[in-house]
Amino acid sequence: MRVKTSFLVAIAAAFAFHSAAAENSWETDYQKAQEEAKSQHKLLFINFTGSDWCGYCIRMDRDVLSKPQFKDFATKNLVLLEVDFPRAKEQPQVLRVQNRKLAGEYGIEGFPTFVVLNGEGKKVWMWDGYFPGGPEAFVAELEKLRKS
Repeated sequence: MRVKTSFLVAIAAAFAFHSAAAENSWETDYQKAQEEAKSQHKLLFINFTGSDWCGYCIRMDRDVLSKPQFKDFATKNLVLLEVDFPRAKEQPQVLRVQNRKLAGEYGIEGFPTFVVLNGEGKKVWMWDGYFPGGPEAFVAELEKLRKS
């Protein structure tokens, strides 16, 4: 009986973790993310990143994007799009092409770079580099955009 209970607790914990992660899952398809932002009346938050090699990208993810303050705000107000340029991870060709096109379109020169679009696809904010001040400062900046 003890083994069954432990097993059930482990399954429940895994499900809860998966559900929480799904709430803040990062889309990789630009068109799908754009449509979702428009239909849900949310901002589209684009994270241009080198997820497996860029030190500031990894730090930004660890210090801000993975924190509850950002995740809670994102769940209510943002559609998250990751535009990744990894060095070691494999990506489908169609994704690599899309990401290069988006980087050109938004004039991305370094990582991380964050671009926020309104529901109509108009750029309303851009930040290049690490954002100081932690999740509270980052969310406060995004909150200004949401209110305007």
